Amino acid sequence: MPDIDWAAAINARRSVRSYDLRPVEAAKMSALKGFIDEMQIPFEHNVSIRFFKADPTKKLFTVFNSPPDGAAFLAPTDICSISKAGFVGEMLILYAVSLGLGTCWYGHYSPAELERIMPHLGEHKAAVLSGSVKYGYGNGEVPGERAICITPLGYWQQEGLRLMDRMQTSLFSFKRKPVAALLEEGANADSLSPELLYAFDLARKAPSAANSQFWRFGVSADCKTVTIARPVGHKHFKWEHPDVDIGICACHFWLGLRLKNIDCRVSLQEEQGRAVWRFFL
Repeated sequence: MPDIDWAAAINARRSVRSYDLRPVEAAKMSALKGFIDEMQIPFEHNVSIRFFKADPTKKLFTVFNSPPDGAAFLAPTDICSISKAGFVGEMLILYAVSLGLGTCWYGHYSPAELERIMPHLGEHKAAVLSGSVKYGYGNGEVPGERAICITPLGYWQQEGLRLMDRMQTSLFSFKRKPVAALLEEGANADSLSPELLYAFDLARKAPSAANSQFWRFGVSADCKTVTIARPVGHKHFKWEHPDVDIGICACHFWLGLRLKNIDCRVSLQEEQGRAVWRFFL
């Protein structure tokens, strides 16, 4: 796997919603494809990544015009697979950021347009496109695989950026809760090692729907087990897949551990209707 500055990529990542409508250079697309082949993931998964060519005159993304290039993260739709899509997809997104590309986690895409440019629904096509789902693949577990989320791949164009996007980029995107505010009851930031605090600091910088930052960090008394999950019963008012965001957060934490040369075993389970990541240090 390429040796990039993961911390710099995490700190540089933005949700870009305005793009120059020019394709990504062939060398960078080749690097992205090579990265997928070499990607090291600390657990078994069935997430696949597919690249597509978009038509900027069609509405694939509902609030901005798509640049020519993009990627889709496909997986089964059980909670754990959805969360794994967040982890695996964030690895590609961070690598894309390291190449100077803009990205944006996006779940409310046009299913008809994505199917047109990247056929993937197979036997489920008729049911999906004739049903009531207008954006994304819907909600809840369904048969087969779906594009859990997609991302544009391109170059940020600030001219013409909507006021709300300017505010989100300049103000909201960087506002992050301190680690202490995200720790589960019983955990104390003052008792954590500098290495763990570093990994938590990268984890708290993960993107989340409307920057809601709903992840919670649990730490065992001996600091040998860390959990990352959302609160039991948590739901976002408009985002159907908060466990994608939990997977992204888990990815950042794992990268932080790697940067501090801390080995760990990673497990994922569905508990009380949510994805719960555990890191055994």
